[in-house]
Amino acid sequence: MYDSAGLQVLSREECLELLGTAAVGRLVYTDRALPVVHPVVFVLDGECVVLRVPESSATLVARDTIVAFQIDDVAPDLSRGWSVMAVGHVSEVVDEPRLARLRELPLASRGYGGHDRYLVVDLELLTGRRIPR
Repeated sequence: MYDSAGLQVLSREECLELLGTAAVGRLVYTDRALPVVHPVVFVLDGECVVLRVPESSATLVARDTIVAFQIDDVAPDLSRGWSVMAVGHVSEVVDEPRLARLRELPLASRGYGGHDRYLVVDLELLTGRRIPR
């Protein structure tokens, strides 16, 4: 299936597969009534995006809100490429058994001092497009 711009519409399964191939995405949220786009390191865990952020990270203001999350890989000449965008609730994981499991995921720390927090984005809406070959 193609959209009105002639881009191939990706299935949820294809979007999840592409999310599993990337390591850096963009978290989109609101801070003091202004939009923020913040690059983040992430890992896909089932149908959730997991972020490991420093305790002082600006992204912590996104807790308990609805956010967007986006990744892409597009050639500079637009000859090939794809984009995946998700919308969902983000929450901080505080449950110790779940935290222990998340700490085992291959997700590097971006902070100093070892006081990282884990945010999880539940992928409620997931859409993707690919430039046809």
